[in-house]
Amino acid sequence: MVAEEFSISVRVYIEDTDAGGIVYYVNYLKFMERCRTEFLRTLGYHKPAILDDGLLLVVHAAQVDYRRPARLDDELLITSSITKLARTYIEFKQQVFREQELLSSGLVRVACVDAALMKPRPIPADMHQQLSQLQISQI
Repeated sequence: MVAEEFSISVRVYIEDTDAGGIVYYVNYLKFMERCRTEFLRTLGYHKPAILDDGLLLVVHAAQVDYRRPARLDDELLITSSITKLARTYIEFKQQVFREQELLSSGLVRVACVDAALMKPRPIPADMHQQLSQLQISQI
């Protein structure tokens, strides 16, 4: 069984900040996207948003809570774990830390859709099976 939580480190650059020198709120979503992408890459999906047979993985919903600001040059730890695996979507719990301090947390639902029709489709069987073998984290 694979560990339930995956993480990456991210450095905050000037391009990530607003005029006040703090990370612009939408960039937390970008950091979370990178973490989910790298998580799926470790499972062998080298273009995680584009699957075989004309399928795409797209963000369907995102809920983000902001607690404390990250600032220029901070080193952040971004985590990702699966909280729910359904037939057509995966729900991820994601967190952003500076050292041990939780800065932001979110729930992101990623749906599998037909690229041409943009309609929900089942996650490919091999991917679903692989993800189902991971520990599902509790919220």
